[in-house]
Amino acid sequence: MFCVYGGLFFLLFARFLFIQITGEVEGRPLAAMAQAKYERQNVLSADRGQILDRDGEAIAEDTLSYKLVAVLSKKASDGVKDKKKMRHVVDRDKTARELAEYIDMPEQEIRELLDRQDDPDVYQVEFGSAGRNLSHDTMRKIQELELPGIQFIKDKKRFYPNGMFASHLIGFAQKEKQDDGSTKTVGQMGLEKTFDDLLTGKDGKMQYESDTWGFLLPGSEEKVTPAVNGSNIRLTLDKTIQNFVEDAMNRVQAEYSPERMSVVVADPKTGEILAMSQRPSFNPETREGLSSNWLNEAVQYTIEPGSTMKIFTLASAIEEGAWAPNDFYKSGSYTLYGTTINDHKKAGWGYISFLEGFQRSSNVSMAYLLEKMGGEAFIGHLKDFGFGQPTGIDLPGEAPGIVNDIGPIERLTTSYGQGSTVTPIQMVQAATAIANGGTMMKPYVIDEIKDPNTGKVLREGEPEEKGNPISPETARTVLEVMESTVTSEHGTGRPFELGDYSVAGKTATAQIPNGRGGFLHGTNNLLYGFLGMAPADDPQLIVYVNVHRPKIPAGEYGAIPVSKIFKPVMENSLKHLNIKPDEEHETAQPVKLSDFGGKAAGSVAGELEAEGIAVAVIGDGNEVLGQFPEAGASVLPGGTVILKTDGQAALPDFTGWSKRSVLAFASLSGLTIEIHGEGFAVSQSASPGSAPDEGSPVVVKFESPEQQQQAPSDEDAEPEDEYPLD
Repeated sequence: MFCVYGGLFFLLFARFLFIQITGEVEGRPLAAMAQAKYERQNVLSADRGQILDRDGEAIAEDTLSYKLVAVLSKKASDGVKDKKKMRHVVDRDKTARELAEYIDMPEQEIRELLDRQDDPDVYQVEFGSAGRNLSHDTMRKIQELELPGIQFIKDKKRFYPNGMFASHLIGFAQKEKQDDGSTKTVGQMGLEKTFDDLLTGKDGKMQYESDTWGFLLPGSEEKVTPAVNGSNIRLTLDKTIQNFVEDAMNRVQAEYSPERMSVVVADPKTGEILAMSQRPSFNPETREGLSSNWLNEAVQYTIEPGSTMKIFTLASAIEEGAWAPNDFYKSGSYTLYGTTINDHKKAGWGYISFLEGFQRSSNVSMAYLLEKMGGEAFIGHLKDFGFGQPTGIDLPGEAPGIVNDIGPIERLTTSYGQGSTVTPIQMVQAATAIANGGTMMKPYVIDEIKDPNTGKVLREGEPEEKGNPISPETARTVLEVMESTVTSEHGTGRPFELGDYSVAGKTATAQIPNGRGGFLHGTNNLLYGFLGMAPADDPQLIVYVNVHRPKIPAGEYGAIPVSKIFKPVMENSLKHLNIKPDEEHETAQPVKLSDFGGKAAGSVAGELEAEGIAVAVIGDGNEVLGQFPEAGASVLPGGTVILKTDGQAALPDFTGWSKRSVLAFASLSGLTIEIHGEGFAVSQSASPGSAPDEGSPVVVKFESPEQQQQAPSDEDAEPEDEYPLD
């Protein structure tokens, strides 16, 4: 016995000694096994970067969501005696019936999932897409049902708070299952896809050692690797102007059911794109309306522009000295090498001046201008305007378009907008040269990309000149001629006249290829467009509208649906930007603001009010501590300047204020102000002069000028019957 037990002791001692020296058992390291058993790791989710408008308002961002789970295994309720506190599904029928009220899944399908409870190997089930991305409100309502076994897992989802809003530009992102079984939000189209690498963050983790019950072991430390959030992208888009565009397009879509539409709004001084949209479109939140067309048509889709191209034919002729506005020609038809082209009124208007020819959108007038300046010179000028080549806008997949320069006939048709193709963004870029004194500006939509973790700006957009295709004198002349197409009794642009602002613009009616070498025919099978700038003497905005194949009722013509987009968008946007109407604009001189910091608020307010500028003072202190707009900015009489001083902030009367001014007041005052609506302030929840408690929100309601007063009737601008085709 002594030998047996002695031998066993010796073997056990040898085994202990071996483990002590090697630290391994059966070839596996003990330290690693212990760490695997007791180490816990939690994932710290990173936020995908935000996409913001120019004022920092969210267009796309991550938000908290919930995933629905049903625990089926009875083992989850071991030791629980109270039936109401069971941790597994108890009543399958009731659970299926009540869940069907809150998730997008039929009761029968839910019941089939719950019936997997009969399989002892199934611990819990999920509900697919119907049970994911649930809002906090939905989660709370399901919780109130107190259904045993129903649990929620916190998650994140991509949130698009504005619904259908520049959808083909922004795109969308959604969760995808990875090879390791995890899920990751991935951009599928638009900016979400183009900048997916920058927008995607890197998850962090928290590691610690715990006992079997999950409590932190004595002497162990938490090791935290913080999450790295994705970069934020701020765009040049103006949310208010974009909403003006979306609303106008929705109305025209409902009334005329066009095959497609596109709208671009730009600042000609900088090249910034303030709005961009198209129809058909979709809601990125639900993907409702998403079709097979994933192209951003302003950049990736080419069209034959029609008569808006005559703007650049005119500019080329002026540069070549071929423009004689008071000379006469015979309208109606023009023949070149056996090919005859006609005006939209085939009989013409007899002998008319070239100025009247442009106003009437005469194709024949363009033919004679081309004859005078020469085909090669004309094509050279078009290339100087950037046609036939990408603009270089900071968006993917840009189409170059084609300048058809095969021979004289192709140059002829190009002069009035047929045969050659362009993108809307090319038309807008070229138009900046007309609006900007001959200097052409490169369009861009990315204002800034910033790393929120470090505050470092990774990329910054800024105005970039693309050359000077025409002289300042030519630009002024073209603007004057374009303005006359809106104001002249012969002008095709009369339906686009605004009540408060002068407009320089050009209509278009273009044939659409039928895919078989010819063109579609009929009033409802044409592209109708308008390229307009305002105010005409010094354009601050360019709006380019295209409407394809609208269903036009009897008694109307193609310019009407186009004008129902252009007019509210242009007029409301100019007012939103505080551009004064023409009669005020001509007499009022802008006041350049100096740095008021440290000066007496009373004296500064007096000086500004003497210039006709309204002043809102935050606080009751004597010294100016901050201001809006900043030093160096110019303000027209009738505008508002905000001065910040010490003391408690009292509310001004916000009536008539722009959203930008109200947001500036909120930022300087520190008050919580909620914005409802678009346009200009019409009411507020707290009285002027009151001092809200800190944290108490003040609601300010906004309405567009169109909502505040009925839009002018188009009947006053009804043209003669021969206008529709140009």
